Amino acid sequence: MLLDRLAETWTAVAATRSRNAKRDLLAATLADAGPDDLEIAVSYLGGALRQRRTGLGWRGLAELPEPAATPILTLLEVDAAFELMAGLSGPGSSTRRTAVAAELFGQATAREQAFLRGLVLGDLRQGAMDALVQEGLAKAYAVDPAVLRRAAMLLSSTTEAARLLVREGRDALAAVGPTVGTGVQPMLAASAPDPSSALAKVGSPAYADVKLDGIRVQVHRLGDEVRIFSRSLDDITERLPEVVEAVRELPARELVLDGEVLALRQDGRPEAFQLIAAQAATQAAVTQVAAADQSAQLGTQVPESLALRAFFFDLLYLDGRSLLEAPLRDRIAELERQLPAELRVERALVDTADELAAFFDAAVARGFEGVVVKAPDAGYAAGRRQASWVKVKPRHTFDLLVTGVEWGYGRRQGWLSNIHLAARDERTGEPVMLGKTFKGMTDELLRWQTEHFSSIATERTDHVVTVEPTTVVEIACDGLQVSTRYPGGVALRFARVLRYRPDKTAAEADTLADVKRLLGPPVEAPDETS
Repeated sequence: MLLDRLAETWTAVAATRSRNAKRDLLAATLADAGPDDLEIAVSYLGGALRQRRTGLGWRGLAELPEPAATPILTLLEVDAAFELMAGLSGPGSSTRRTAVAAELFGQATAREQAFLRGLVLGDLRQGAMDALVQEGLAKAYAVDPAVLRRAAMLLSSTTEAARLLVREGRDALAAVGPTVGTGVQPMLAASAPDPSSALAKVGSPAYADVKLDGIRVQVHRLGDEVRIFSRSLDDITERLPEVVEAVRELPARELVLDGEVLALRQDGRPEAFQLIAAQAATQAAVTQVAAADQSAQLGTQVPESLALRAFFFDLLYLDGRSLLEAPLRDRIAELERQLPAELRVERALVDTADELAAFFDAAVARGFEGVVVKAPDAGYAAGRRQASWVKVKPRHTFDLLVTGVEWGYGRRQGWLSNIHLAARDERTGEPVMLGKTFKGMTDELLRWQTEHFSSIATERTDHVVTVEPTTVVEIACDGLQVSTRYPGGVALRFARVLRYRPDKTAAEADTLADVKRLLGPPVEAPDETS
């Protein structure tokens, strides 16, 4: 299959707002893909290369060669080129990678260049992405979408599900179960503005877990081998030796655990997420350097060590038995039998809104992020955001995209300061501006912003730097106000920066619909021109 076929489909998908039309366009293309092309087509139409890292970035794609007049590139040729780039290392690898990229893009038409550039940078913004590709693949191969979706979640990717489907058939998809050592996409929680609303969504009685602001981990054990996966299913085993040792001491020989890693201060309050993430990154550096017997090189660069600990809240697999479909109350009972209290998240079974509010207030007072309210009868919906898990925080937070940054003045002269914030339009995937903020920024963050956003700038004026909308920032706000100033009809009130989220892609930013739920029933915006 020619790359141009995917570029053409990408253009058509981006041009329509109809979900069914998007699905049908994807289905038609995937139905025409041969067995050798299907995995690549599924990955590319989902917005990602098959290679996790290629070494290419914004700078390497700043100036592209003249596009070809006629499409000639096949999917297999493109995939082979990226595989070559991903495997390059050592002296001269950067020059060689640049040459391979230039040759590849030089053989691509203008439409193909735009498509490839979006793939490399993870920014196709076509409004389709993985969920719609699953629907298209299911239609193309006459598979129950629920069966395909479940298989993709348990195999950790839609590409893996496509591989199984084309090589072994529909029945193989239905037979997929959790495998120790293969990351399962984590279950996600919906949101509620307060404890009583959360309990109303979940029903009572309900479990209330203390919400931990740490590193989401999924830990797999098979005998003495322990592997740890991050929220995005990256293998981070070497970064968390404390967790590996703790899990090896458990009685079970096969298990899959879901939880968070964080550090507690002596007073029992949690450390900040940034410190926990920094410690994990430092541990990875220590491990790599020690392996090369060069630990002295780290010197004073290693910060004072934090004791990272795992707190688990779910058990997905135990000694040959999948627990994904088991009700939460049974998974919790088994978790309590297998793990000591110090490895389990703090939780309570509550019957009333007052009981939940008291538990929530106590958790927040001790420095935790809030609570997650969970339905006792619910199974584990891998990879999906379900109303059977509802998180409650004491403030309204959103993961938004940065679309532009303004140069500071006064004390912030010379730094990129005021960031432009946008949510994703749920229909088109395009960013919709909601406001600006410079609050919550330290000098260190301002320095980082200036370097980072300068490197991904697409347009510059004396006042504003427009950037590619791929950076996700977690924003707290006091609420929303209706407004005709911004295209989405709402503006953030008292927005402030909590942290940047390099672990999230642009496709994982909150949508305009997510943000507008704070307003409750639809409200007409006042006429600001009168």
